[in-house]
Amino acid sequence: IFEYNGSALVAMVGKNCFAIASDRRLGVQLQTIATDFERIYRIHDKLFIGLSGLATDSQTLYQRLVFRHKLYHLREERDMKPETFASLVSAILYEKRFGPYFCQPVIAGLGDDGKPFICTMDSIGAKELAKDFVVSGTASESLYGACEAMFKPDMGPEELFETISQALISSVDRDCLSGWGGHVYVVTPTEVTEKILKGRMD
Repeated sequence: IFEYNGSALVAMVGKNCFAIASDRRLGVQLQTIATDFERIYRIHDKLFIGLSGLATDSQTLYQRLVFRHKLYHLREERDMKPETFASLVSAILYEKRFGPYFCQPVIAGLGDDGKPFICTMDSIGAKELAKDFVVSGTASESLYGACEAMFKPDMGPEELFETISQALISSVDRDCLSGWGGHVYVVTPTEVTEKILKGRMD
């Protein structure tokens, strides 16, 4: 069921910045339904979540997360820290552990001190934290290889964009369930850059 719609997600850290990228294909197994599907959602300007897995479940989960973040904002009068948000996502997924959301989230954010935070988890909320990059989706095997080869610590925003884009494009070419270009966000303490990548269209 995790491979029903196909997906590729990756988040990577740089020097006081992070990038999160996904492919744009929505398919039903090998049939392509849409070529501009959004997998990365903005919670606030310094916090993003990418949801791979079953597309309908990821949209439902995103709506619940927005609701919970708005409640938090009303009560606390501030945005959620990435670590707090990761714990919230984990708790929501674990609540439904006997009939889970078929999603594997990738969370990326900047803390108050400008330090990037990335993590991923499985469909019942078991967190996996990383200092360099995290991947998820049907293309995750080839993403691991590409990121392992291309990643280097303390990259600036431009180099980080180039690295994550090359890793994503070369990985989805090796996976028939994801592709049709890419969607990349690069986030620094002062700005959010969003770019669309063109990839193979077959």
